[in-house]
Parts: sequence; structure tokens; C-alpha cells
Amino acid sequence: MTPRRVVITGLGPITCSGTGRDAFWRAVHSGHSGIGPVTYFDATPFHARCAGEIRDWNPADHFPPHRLKRMDRCSQLAVASALLALEDARLPWSASRPQARVGVSFGSALGGIAQAEHEHVRFLKKGPHGVNPSLALQIFGGAAHSNVAIECGFRGPGTTNANSCASGVIAVGEALRFIREGRADVMIAGGAEAPLAPLTFGAFDTIKTMSRWRGEPRRAYRPFDLHRDGFVMGEGAASLVLEEYGHAQQRGARIYAEVCGFGLNNEAYHMTTPLPTGESVTACMREALADAGAAPEEIDYINAHASSTQLNDANETACIKAVFGAHARELAVTGTKPFTAHPLGATGAIETVICALALDEGWIPPTLHYDTPDPKCDLDIVPNEGRYQSLRAAVNNAFGFGGINASLVLRRAE
Repeated sequence: MTPRRVVITGLGPITCSGTGRDAFWRAVHSGHSGIGPVTYFDATPFHARCAGEIRDWNPADHFPPHRLKRMDRCSQLAVASALLALEDARLPWSASRPQARVGVSFGSALGGIAQAEHEHVRFLKKGPHGVNPSLALQIFGGAAHSNVAIECGFRGPGTTNANSCASGVIAVGEALRFIREGRADVMIAGGAEAPLAPLTFGAFDTIKTMSRWRGEPRRAYRPFDLHRDGFVMGEGAASLVLEEYGHAQQRGARIYAEVCGFGLNNEAYHMTTPLPTGESVTACMREALADAGAAPEEIDYINAHASSTQLNDANETACIKAVFGAHARELAVTGTKPFTAHPLGATGAIETVICALALDEGWIPPTLHYDTPDPKCDLDIVPNEGRYQSLRAAVNNAFGFGGINASLVLRRAE
């Protein structure tokens, strides 16, 4: 039986550099980074001082009071991004008319952890009666997809994975499988993250994974640069409407790209350090290519995980060379987190949006803030300025703590 084809028909990014498809893509085209100094809390006790904050977010603009009582910031971003994607796809929905063939697949590394921090302070000051009575509903792992399903009446498959920084890509990959297997005709796939709270921020600062840059904040994120020194934490969300190809055709939907391959594995090596041989990362990309039925030579663009740590960027470079061989010299490989910071589990979904828009337009976003070449990262990283180029297919990589690796293959819409 021929697997059902799956296409992307709606995009809903919410990032520190722009909200909604058009505003976000304009920001990327203009080279605008949304990274700035931390303002949500006092960051002076920490070495890291920069973050990707969504400063113009007012939840009351999006939800009535009775809904907000039961939704933390992570779920708010998840639902709002899903509604943006549905609007972009022109796909009807109604909570009063539930749809059994539409599902939700989301990812979030930390879910409602920031809300839990806030409520813990209240608990210490006022005791149990000072805590929001809806706290348990706000912070449980499945809150993101559950709130989207409740808002829209989607009764198909529902899941939220928590696979660290690979969560967003895995959410799209799982949605691909649900549609392929005939368990749904439409899936809302994405990721959401709202981790900017002092304890969480400090925990990542303690393990020295975040940039300690003291210059202009927007330049803190420097993938592949010789002097890179870690990632910049952010918040955000992105949803994508995935549809079975015939379903999308029948309703005359705009198709951005086709999702055609997914790879997933674990290095079983270390919680933060990549496997030095790179064999699991290469296996993951090869699995995605095989799942897509794509030869390495068909790929024109890779949106790299490019976390901007010394080990990870060099390791990913070596793995790309191992998978693509001589073709690696012809590939455009960019790290786009300098635009959005790194909203952990949401980032893979945001970068899937970038891949879809890149394929749709034939324009490759740049790797920003690249000043000093690193011999260990000798790829065509499209430094500082994007470029127009005909694109056939793209790979999106996402790697997370615990050695979790995930890759997607997208093709340009026919």
C-alpha cells in the first residue's frame, strides 16, 4: 500500500522576532534578531544575560478570562500559534462541532515549568491556599495539545512529547506518521515553550550551555563562528497544519511544502555531550532520507540544529559531511536560531516553518553574526546575508539533551 502523502498548508509562528507568517518572514528577510537583555527577572546573579523574550504578548488579547484561569503561558502560545496556522490554512474549526479526523501533535521540553516557579513563590509566602487552584491543569505535560484540542474541537490523535530540544521536530514527525497511517486527515503539529523564569534559566546557566556574551545582546547567538559560546534561551511557539495531500487538493488549499521523511534515534552516550563518532546523528539523517525516498544529492538546504556550542556545531558539521559526501560542498547549511533565540522544544517547529517558507519562496535565510571562520565548521553557511536559490528539498535537524536526534525531510510543493 502506497503511504499517504502529507503536505503543509498552514503556518503559525510566534517568536521574539515576529508573530504570524508574514511578520516573522519579514523579520528573517531583514536580518532582524529578537534577542535582547533579560527583562522578566533580575539576571545579574547569572553569567548569561540575554534572552529571546516576546515583549508584545498580551494574553488578554487572545483569550477570555475564564480560559486564562486554566492556561499558563506555554499553553497560551500553543493555542494562539495553532489558531494562526488554521487561519493561514483557511481550515474551518468549531469547538461545538468536533472533528474526529483532525488531531494535535505538540512538543514542549519543559511545559509549564515557569508557571510552577511562579506558584511556588506564592506557596512559600501564603501556603497552599495562595496557589492557583488550576495549577495542576496548567503545568501537566499534555497541556499544550489538550488546550488546542479543546479550543478547536479536534478529537483525533492527541499527544505532547517532551523530548528536549528535539520536541518540535518530533511532533511534526509523529503527525506525519498519523496521517500516513490513515489515523487522521489533518494534524496540527508544533511546539511551544515558555521557560524564562529564574530557577530554570539559572539551571541552564549552571551547566554552562548558554552564551555569556557581554556585547550587543542581539549578537550573542553565533552559530559556526570560531568564538561561539553557547545558546540563548527564548520563548515561543509554532504550529503547522499538516494535511493528507488529496484532502488539501480537494479543498484548494495552498501547499507550502511536502513533509516526506522522518528520522529519530538516541545516542545512548551522554546527557549533554554529543557522541564523538557522530554515528547516531548520521544514522538519523540517513533514516529521514530513506523514509523520504530521497538521495543525498536531492537535498539543497539544511536547517542545522546549530546550537552555537563548540562541540555540537563541529559535530554536526562532521556528520553532514559523512552523510552527504562530496555533495556537502554544494549544500547551503544555515543556523537560524540567532533570529529567534532557542525556545527549546518549540525551536524545531519554528525551524520547520522556516524550511517550508524557504522552499516555497526559493530563498535561503542566512546564518547571522558570523565573523570568524572555524576550520571545523567549513560548510556553506550562507553568512550574514540570505540568498535566492532554486530549492528542491531540505533537511531540518534538531538534537536534544539525552542524546535525542530527530531529522525531517521536506520537499518543495509540486
